Amino acid sequence: MAASVRLLVRRVLRRSSAGVSFSAAGSWSLSACCCAPPSRRSFSDGAAEKNTHFGFETVPEAEKAKKVYKVFENVAQKYDVMNDAMSLGIHRLWKDALLHAMQPQPGARLLDVAGGTGDIAFRFLEYVAYQKERRLARRTVDWAQTASRPDMCDSYLGNREGDDEGEEDAPRRSRVVVCDINKEMLKVGKQKAQRVGLDDGVSWVVGDAEELPFDDNQFDIYTIAFGLRNVTHVDLALQEAVRVLKPGGRFMCLEFSKVTNPILARLYDAYSFQVIPVLGEVIAGDWKSYQYLVESIRKFPAQEELKELLEDASFSCVRYHNWTGGVVSLHSGFKL
Repeated sequence: MAASVRLLVRRVLRRSSAGVSFSAAGSWSLSACCCAPPSRRSFSDGAAEKNTHFGFETVPEAEKAKKVYKVFENVAQKYDVMNDAMSLGIHRLWKDALLHAMQPQPGARLLDVAGGTGDIAFRFLEYVAYQKERRLARRTVDWAQTASRPDMCDSYLGNREGDDEGEEDAPRRSRVVVCDINKEMLKVGKQKAQRVGLDDGVSWVVGDAEELPFDDNQFDIYTIAFGLRNVTHVDLALQEAVRVLKPGGRFMCLEFSKVTNPILARLYDAYSFQVIPVLGEVIAGDWKSYQYLVESIRKFPAQEELKELLEDASFSCVRYHNWTGGVVSLHSGFKL
């Protein structure tokens, strides 16, 4: 409730400072957000409407979110299959590398924005479970090497008798919240979670990256993988990321970037524009959506520009790493 109230106040203040009218019908709440595509900013007749890009097309800012929503609504059922086809499976390696760079510890709370089908969320839960098992195995080995036989018997009996009491001292469980603006993408993610047995520990929330329905200082890690380029106002999304992270929390963005090798760049352009839309038509029956996805990559800020945007949003220790010749880059930073 507190998050919804603050969200409404921020919207009203933003519109009043910009000379924009705000009607009661446009008010935001988490329950309304979960029922329908979000209604975007409403402008008064006298206000000049700004334009932005939708791929290579120029559209009013108020229209972009609707168009992006429709793209992912159309491709949701075939999204994962197309990711494998488009990247020849390499996207799995990029996401694995993201988790290894993150190195989350048991008890961490992750917010994965634009993570509808759950790829990052599932990897996160599997990673922290593996780390927990390793720690337990290491402690068991150390204890077995140092404990005498009577001590081992006493400890075993003590543990059996005090199992219920020890639960209060157990570390906090790791949790992940998948937040996506598109209900269809989240629906696919929930179905996957049930199939692979990872539905416990994941929450699914419909929400806008520019106005997240969460209280301040809630998460240890914020991730957004291949989603930031679809946001209308990147600066607002980054400000929201800072807000919901705890002090010391980490921001990580995996996104397509500017290819640094000129030969690879030419091959990449040819593959992107001549092959990917064809795959989209053959596999997903949707040429236009994948044409947009290719174009949106070219319109997204290059590595250094995105680094500057993160620093402008008050992230510290911002850095990036190019992977696969700059086809993708991982940007990271911390909230002080």
